[in-house]
Amino acid sequence: MLRIFKYLATAIIPFVFVSQAFASEVELHIPPLDTVSFNLFGQAVSGHGILIFGIVVCVLGMLFGLYEFNKVKSLPAHKSMLDVSSLIYETCKTYLLQQGKFLILLEVLIGICISYYFYFLLGLEASKVATILLWSVLGILGSFS
Repeated sequence: MLRIFKYLATAIIPFVFVSQAFASEVELHIPPLDTVSFNLFGQAVSGHGILIFGIVVCVLGMLFGLYEFNKVKSLPAHKSMLDVSSLIYETCKTYLLQQGKFLILLEVLIGICISYYFYFLLGLEASKVATILLWSVLGILGSFS
């Protein structure tokens, strides 16, 4: 009996809080980064400063990766290792093409759903729906790269 009560309680609890679930992603408001500050090791740091620091870390990581790539590229390699790496490269290229075809179909399906939801159900203007679709495509491209 207690077990059934637990299952029923678990099933009913989401319906108690359903009114909070009607918020849309469009209604989320991101504050300007200049007005938000965070306490970091006793110092007040603006959101813009954290963003710039993150970008600098990313650029430094890319430069380090490029440096290491050039060092490894200049090393001599054995013929059999080059043959194996060529086989691995061709296999990965074939897989990536298959993944790309799948992601295109997936993005078309997601794009239809996004368009229907935001344009027809919520009544957003076409330019806002196009912006949402653009960011969706960029997100899928991140999966492909």
